[in-house]
This record gives sequence, structure tokens and C-alpha cells, in this order.
Amino acid sequence: MNINLLKNLKEVEIDFSESRLTALIGINGSGKSTILHALACCYKPADENKTVNYKFSQFFTPTIDSLWQGSRFTLYHDYRFGSRFYENEETIYAKNTDRWSPKYDRRIPRDVFFIGISSGVPKIEEEKRQSFIRYSTTTLNDTTSRIIKEKAGYIMNRDYSSYNLHSDPKGKYIGVEYNQAKYSSLSMSAGEQRIFKILAEVYNAPNNSLILIDEIDLLLHAFAFKKLIETLHERAEEKKLQIVFTTHSIDILSYSKFINIRHLYSTSEKTICLTNTKPDTIYRITGESTRPIELFVEDDLAFTIVNHIIESLNMSKYVNVARFGAAENCFTTAAGMLLSNKLTTECLFILDGDMFVSEEDKMKRIKKALTGTTQENYEMRDKLLKHITQFNLPDSVAPEHFIHSLLKELSTLNQIVETAKDIQKVDNTHKYVDDIIERMNYQSKEVGLSKIIDVASQHEKWEHYIAPLKKWLKARRDELVEDVQNDQVPQST
Repeated sequence: MNINLLKNLKEVEIDFSESRLTALIGINGSGKSTILHALACCYKPADENKTVNYKFSQFFTPTIDSLWQGSRFTLYHDYRFGSRFYENEETIYAKNTDRWSPKYDRRIPRDVFFIGISSGVPKIEEEKRQSFIRYSTTTLNDTTSRIIKEKAGYIMNRDYSSYNLHSDPKGKYIGVEYNQAKYSSLSMSAGEQRIFKILAEVYNAPNNSLILIDEIDLLLHAFAFKKLIETLHERAEEKKLQIVFTTHSIDILSYSKFINIRHLYSTSEKTICLTNTKPDTIYRITGESTRPIELFVEDDLAFTIVNHIIESLNMSKYVNVARFGAAENCFTTAAGMLLSNKLTTECLFILDGDMFVSEEDKMKRIKKALTGTTQENYEMRDKLLKHITQFNLPDSVAPEHFIHSLLKELSTLNQIVETAKDIQKVDNTHKYVDDIIERMNYQSKEVGLSKIIDVASQHEKWEHYIAPLKKWLKARRDELVEDVQNDQVPQST
């Protein structure tokens, strides 16, 4: 989805294709719900008797303050229509006059289900009657209903004995029996009620449906939230569903292996979309720094290496280190900070050294993060390039493999060295280090990484490997010392 302008979203591209589940995160007002609203309106129902025909006027209602003219975004999607398959088809949605285009009947057919925040309102708060309600009860015993009951029980940690539908002339209510007590949605907790609502949509949706859930963690305990995410992922794989949801829960970051994590961050110029962001980076680009020097790295290994260098230079009290996640995030995070006037001369982004090594490769990624053809745009891109460096890795060698090779080459009598030598082959480069930590049975990954880097840094190749960062830090240290000395010189009167 490439958005030119949509409410407060500006010039942002969002990729949903890596996984069937996409989580949109960001502070209030960053545009998460706007994306769900727009996606809901991009398709016409495959069967209007089963799904709602969402239209832009439902979510982008014109008022005297907001007519939404000038709104424009492009969807790139694959779909089958009849016997034809369309790959990476481009569809432009816009409002330039009084109407949105394309016309609603020209949209691509697809079943879309939108679950908004209103589904979290307890049923009892919607019920206006205060007199006795007499309803009839039907036990829902079809295959899908039995699955919904079991999955809801797993998520809520409750062994439901029945899943029911209650009806009276004025309404219908779901209900359950648990621990020999029957109750309807009028007596359910809001979180329990919403879990049944989400599961009912997901398990009744046809193959290839698009399901949109606003504030998925609303009213849910952390344990229930975790089980719900696992359940949705399992169902999405079974039925080829695509599920996009918004959340404020930082816990979602721990599921990045099977969920697209998209962090939205707005600047005055554009909206930045970060992929698989780390919590400390989220905090940094939305908050203020308490230390003069800021370093940004890819992952836990780089975080440990950088802190080892900082400690060796006695600079710990001057430097803050944050993780930005995937290498691609380096450029979007840096661009976001530059556009927000938070990229100071004391900020440096450090790549692992196995990707985007050349200046040309870095500039290509920078141009994607910072578009435009004015002289100011060129100057901004040149400025950004000066804030990005990398470790000196051998060509085509992953950082974990390199650290492992340093340990194997050491002649030191050390348990870490001996363990590294025992590891000859792995199926994932990360395991060169992870396997050492596992075999050494350290109390935490953090402790294991610290001990491994302490040993690896004894190799003669270490200084060349860390040279770019160490040189940059030493120059900053000298400047800090000079500033302190100048501050201590008495001023003449």
C-alpha cells in the first residue's frame, strides 16, 4: 500500500506481503486505524448476502472541516478474477472531486470483515431494556461452532461445556456454559465477548478473506493476547486468510518471526514505516535522549559488541545504544529522526557489515526513505549518509559466523573457545553464537553474549573489525574531554 495522502498519513509505503498477519503499531494519531478503514473500502463483497459492502463515506465521512479531497493511495495486490490471475496489479483510490474513485462496482471482489473498537463494548451496556428478558436457547453444535468454543476455551483458560445462541423478539445473544453455570453475552466480560466475536469472524470467513481488527489487544490479559495471536496465525495459514490489526502492545514484537510488524511514525514531512522495530528504538524516536552520544545497531549481538567498545573507552556514561532491528530499518529510522530534527551530529547508525556495504548501496536505500528532487532533498540525503557506518566484516560472511571463526582460531584455554571448536556446521548463521550460549547453559542470552564477546575481542583481527566505530567514538571522546576542560576554565570578568 503506497499512500500519498490519507488523513494524517503522508508519503508512506507499507508492505503486507511477508506474512499472513500484519500488526500496525505506533502512538495515538499515527494513522493505524486509518489504514484499516481504507483497506476495508478497497474491495466489493464477493457475496453481498454474507459480508458488508464497506464504502469510504462510512469511515471518511465528509464534514465542513474535512472533505477528504486530495486523498490518494495505491494498492498493489495479487488476485484471481474468474480464470485470470493478476499479479502485482495496481489500483489507485482517490478523491479529487465529490466522489471516490474507482466506482464501487468496479472494485475487485473480496470478502472483508472489519472488527472495530465498538465490538469491545459490553453487551449489557448496549441493552436498553431493564425488564425481564426471556429468550430461547439453541446449542451451537456444528463443526465450526465447536472449534470456536474450544479455541475460546484455550485462550480464556476455561473449559466451556457448551456454546449457545439466545434469541428473543428483540435481539440475539451468544452464550456459554462454564463450571455448571450458563450465562449470555449480557453477563460476559468485555474481553471474553470480544474473543468470541473475533473467533466467529475468523473461523466463518471464506478462504482468502481479509480480516481487519482495530485494537486487537483491547481488554485482553497478556496471556490471553498471546494465545489469541497464535490461534489467528494458525487459522490464517489453514484458510489463506490475510489479517491486519492494530495494537498498542509492545509484546507483539516477540512474534516478529511469523507476523509483519509495521511501526508508523509521523513527522512534519512524511510518515515513516519501520519493519520489525525494537522497543528501545520506538522509545528513542518518540522521546528525548538523556546522553549526548547515540548509537543505533541491528540486534542483540551488535548491541553487546558496541557496549564492549564503549566500556573499553570508558564512555558508558556518555553513550546510549538502541536497536533498530532489520538492516532496512537503519535508513527509515535515520530518515525519521532527520525529518524530526532529532538526528544530531552525535548520532551514528551501525550496520553489521554484511548488507549495504558500499556507499552506492546505502544511498539507494536512503533515496527510498527520503524522496524528492530539490537541492534540499539532495543535501538531506548526503547528510544522512554521513551518519551511517558498519563493522569491517569479511565479504559474504555473517557477523555470527565471523565471531565464531575468531573463537575457533584462538589458542586460549577457555570453555567458550572449546565449545566453539565443537560446532562445525549449523543450519542458520545465527546459531553459530546461539549454540554456544545454549551449550554453555548461561542464565540468559545477555550474559552469554557478553562473555563470548569478551573472549572474541582477544583475537588480533578484532581491532580491524571494530575500527570504524572505535575511531568515531574516540574522536567524540576527545571532543567531550575538551568541552569539559573548557567549562572548568574560570571566565574573566
